[in-house]
Amino acid sequence: MGVAEFVPLAVVHFMAVVSPGPDLAVTMKSTLGGGRASGLRTALGISAGNLIHVAYTLVGLGLLLQSSPVTFRIVAWAGAAYLAYLGVTMLRSALSTWKATASARQGAPVGPDSPSRPSHPFRMGFLTNATNPKTTLFFVAIFNSLVSPQTPWPQKLGYGLWMCFVSAAWFASVSALFSDARLRHRYIERQHWIDAVLGGMLVLLAVRVAVA
Repeated sequence: MGVAEFVPLAVVHFMAVVSPGPDLAVTMKSTLGGGRASGLRTALGISAGNLIHVAYTLVGLGLLLQSSPVTFRIVAWAGAAYLAYLGVTMLRSALSTWKATASARQGAPVGPDSPSRPSHPFRMGFLTNATNPKTTLFFVAIFNSLVSPQTPWPQKLGYGLWMCFVSAAWFASVSALFSDARLRHRYIERQHWIDAVLGGMLVLLAVRVAVA
């Protein structure tokens, strides 16, 4: 049961982790704005969010969420609200940076000389992942479709911890990639456009989650 069960679980989870989504967006934003250390804290926050999903799935609360439309809708709206908040924050940052850049071009003594640093990157990563209803459904589905009910509880916990580790490792790698000095310099030059794209993406994801 062990290897035959673990390999499909690990492959499906990895494919889900590397697919674009809110976790990737906030890791990129955190790294480009605050450097590798900020990105790593965001990655750890995302992994901690995964722990929450693993915990309630193992104790059976995931099935409760799935079987109670009202409860799940509340969770979905909370997640959508947080994604919308992050998106609007990025859009406001893009607007203020664009205004500062425009003023600098007109000869005003102000202008962006460094990227905006995200506050509380660990909390941002944690809340982005923990409140994402799609992640809730994914963990419920993957444990109930790929893991046998007869699998011992410690083994299921091991699966969950492995997924948390893979998530942290992947987003730490993303952080290492986007902490490159040349990329950060280009980000500073085009910060308002990048923030606008990432912010718009998060707002659209929030709308999609809210109405799905």
